[in-house]
Amino acid sequence: MVKILIPKERRAGESRVAATPETVKRLIKDGFDLRIEAGAGKDSYLPDKAYEEVGGTIVTDGASAWAEADVVLKVAPPEVDEIEALKPEAIVIGLLDPYREPEMVQKLAAGRITSLAMELVPRITRAQSMDALSSQANIAGYKAVILAASRLSRYFPLLMTAAGTIPPARVVIMGAGVAGLQAVATAKRLGAIVEVSDIRPAVKEQVESLGGRFIDLPFEESGEGSGGYAKEMGEDFLRRQREILTEHVGAADVVITTAQVPGKQAPRLLTLDMVNAMRPGAVVVDLAAEQGGNCELSRAGEEVEHNGVLILGPVNLATSMSHDASMVYARNVLALLQGMMKDATIQIDLEDEVVAGSLLTHAGEIAHAPTAEKLRGEQS
Repeated sequence: MVKILIPKERRAGESRVAATPETVKRLIKDGFDLRIEAGAGKDSYLPDKAYEEVGGTIVTDGASAWAEADVVLKVAPPEVDEIEALKPEAIVIGLLDPYREPEMVQKLAAGRITSLAMELVPRITRAQSMDALSSQANIAGYKAVILAASRLSRYFPLLMTAAGTIPPARVVIMGAGVAGLQAVATAKRLGAIVEVSDIRPAVKEQVESLGGRFIDLPFEESGEGSGGYAKEMGEDFLRRQREILTEHVGAADVVITTAQVPGKQAPRLLTLDMVNAMRPGAVVVDLAAEQGGNCELSRAGEEVEHNGVLILGPVNLATSMSHDASMVYARNVLALLQGMMKDATIQIDLEDEVVAGSLLTHAGEIAHAPTAEKLRGEQS
């Protein structure tokens, strides 16, 4: 019987878990032996007892559990000692962050570990239920607005009171991907006036359907990249974009930036001059801070105040809502696993578009071409 391990996450600040009692129950029904490290779900408010009640086995010796596992379901990338404990041909599935974890990728390949990165799941119709980037970005977009509202010294909604009328807050959102669109919806629910900038003209209809106002840019080419992501744009376009946005940003109470390009430094959308144009008391939430930041002044995991403007650079914002983040992430992982199941085994079908797209390492090699190319470049 295939042994699947759900370990307790060890990365600092990581509160999510890769399987919930709901998904464990379904995997057991499919014929797998589920082992959950004691306390794995504690930070997501999923007690060991809940896993035991659906048939999971709680294990207290993490090292032995890793050595015996055929499949390990993770959230954050595994640590070096965890990889070394795995037997060859074991399978690891998680948000493996291949572009920023070169040592981990090399360790996985050297150990002949098959790994699938949830962030590499192709954005195709068949794989929508596996799209962990979207499920977690949805949470980050929502929480970014809540975070901004909690730090802003003004109301979001229009209020008409006996003491006079309070105008609604103005929110500018940069990037209308999953996180940006959720931010639009959340800010509108709170009553703000919302404006949105994006380099992909195709998202204008989505923005307007949520009640946002799309900021028109002088498009000469679409910023639509592969797989629904935005592509990296030239400096001339970014300069003209900043010129147009400065006026809107200067009138904003809140700016939320969400623009990221896979494997690249986040584009610089909010410059020092633009921040200088903002009113004191305004709040910036930079969801790309960990990737270098959309705002010139943001620092990952830190708060920066500049001329009265508060700039927040939250890291791994989805984990701050660990219960729901774990619930949806676990379903993403389950959907990927179920696509590889056959007769209570897990098969790596290299002809399958989803498997091939998600595969990071396999048979002693780095299977993901962009990661392999990046590592070769760093070594040359």
